[in-house]
Amino acid sequence: MSVPITDKMLAILGFSTIIVFLVLIMTKKMSVMTALVITPIIFGLIAGFSPKELGEFAIAGIKQVAPTGILLMFAVLYFATMLDAGLFDPVIAAIIKSVKGDPLKVILGTAILTMIVHLDGDGTATFMIVLSAFLPIYKQLKINRLILSSIVALSVGPMHLVPWSGTSARAISVMKSDAVHIFNPNVPAIIGGIIWVLFVAYIFGKKERKRLGIIDFQYNHQENLSEEQQGLRRPKLIIFNAILTISLIISLMKGWIPAAVLFVVTSMIALLINYPKLADQQKVMKVHGTNIFMVSSMIFAAGIFSGILTGSKMIEEMANALVALIPQNHANWLPAITAITSLPASILFTPDAYYFGVVPILSQTATQFGIDQLEIGRAALLGQMTVGFPISPLTASTFLLVGLSEVDLGEHQRHTFKWAWGTTIVMTIVAILTGSIHI
Repeated sequence: MSVPITDKMLAILGFSTIIVFLVLIMTKKMSVMTALVITPIIFGLIAGFSPKELGEFAIAGIKQVAPTGILLMFAVLYFATMLDAGLFDPVIAAIIKSVKGDPLKVILGTAILTMIVHLDGDGTATFMIVLSAFLPIYKQLKINRLILSSIVALSVGPMHLVPWSGTSARAISVMKSDAVHIFNPNVPAIIGGIIWVLFVAYIFGKKERKRLGIIDFQYNHQENLSEEQQGLRRPKLIIFNAILTISLIISLMKGWIPAAVLFVVTSMIALLINYPKLADQQKVMKVHGTNIFMVSSMIFAAGIFSGILTGSKMIEEMANALVALIPQNHANWLPAITAITSLPASILFTPDAYYFGVVPILSQTATQFGIDQLEIGRAALLGQMTVGFPISPLTASTFLLVGLSEVDLGEHQRHTFKWAWGTTIVMTIVAILTGSIHI
C-alpha cells in the first residue's frame, strides 16, 4: 500500500463498495458483470492499493471460483442436452394422461412435473416446458390460472437449491466451498419443502375440484412441440439418458468425483451419444451458448469482486464492525435469522447483490462469533432467489412465468407470497432439526 489506512476506513470503504454496487445494479446504471469488476477496483484504488496488488487479489479470487464457473457452464449444457433429447417427455406424457380432467390431479401433476423438469436448475426452461404443457389444460378445465403460476413458482423453489442452479453456484463460489458442504446438508430441508409444496397443491386442488367438478378431455403433448424440437428428440436413448443422469446425481452427492470434472465429462458423453453428428452438436451448443456464457462469466466476475474485498481485508473489517453491534448472547441466531429473512430479501436484492454483497459480510460476521460460515450460505439458499425468485420483480424469469400463465404480476405475488414464505419457514425448521444450521 502506498498510503497508510486505518481498519475503520477499510470497513467504511468496504461498505461503500457494497452500497455503490447495489445502487448501480438496482438502478441499472451498469450490468451486474461490469459492476462486479469495476466497483471493487475503484474503491481498492481509493484505499491506496496499487494496480499490481489489486490484480493479485483478483487472480486469487478467480482461482477460488474457477471450479464453480466450470461446473455451472457444463451443468447448463448437460441438462439442456437432456431437455432437447426428450428425457422428460415420458414423464410429461404420463402425468398429463393420469390427471383425467380432475382439477386436483392436474394441480398435483403440475407440481410434480415442475419439480422433475427443474432438475436442470434453469427457471426459464422449466417455465416454458411446464406452462406450454399445462396452460391448455387449465384453460380447458377452467382452473384458475393464478393457481398455475403459483404452483409452478412454489414447485421450482426447493428444487432451485440444486448445486448447478445459478443461485447455488453464487453461494458456493462466495463461500469458497463445494456442493458436498453446501447442498448435501440441505437435502432434508429440500425434502421438507417438497412435501410442503405438494400439501399446498392438494389444498388448491381440493378447492378447484369442489368448484369445477371432474371433466373428461383429451390432450397430446407431442403435438405441441415445434418441428425443431421434434428433430432434436432422441426417444430411443431415454433409458441411457436416465441412467446417465441418475448416475451423475448420485456421484455428485457422494462426492466421488470433483463436481466440475463430473459435469465436463458427462456433458461431453451426453452430446456425443445423443448427437453424434457435429452439425447437431453445434446446433445444441449454439442454441444454449448465450445462457451458458452469461451464467458462467458472471461467476468469474464475482471472483474478482470477492477476491479484492477479501485480499484488501475490507470484508474482515466490515465483519468486525458488525460484530461490535451484535450482542454476544444473540449471535447464535444469525443463521436462523438469515434463513427466515432470505425470502423477503428476494424482493429487495437481486441474487448478485445479495450473494456477492450481503452474504460475505454475514458469513465473516458469523466466523467472528465462532459460527461455521457455511451455515450462512445454507441459510441464505433456503429462500433468497431460490424459493423467492419466481415472485421477485428483479428476475426476468418471473415476468416469463406470469406472461405465459396470462396473469398479473401483482396478483401472482399476492396469491403466492404467503405460501412461498411458508416453504422457507418449513425448510428452515427442518434445517435446524437436522443440523444444517444451528440456533
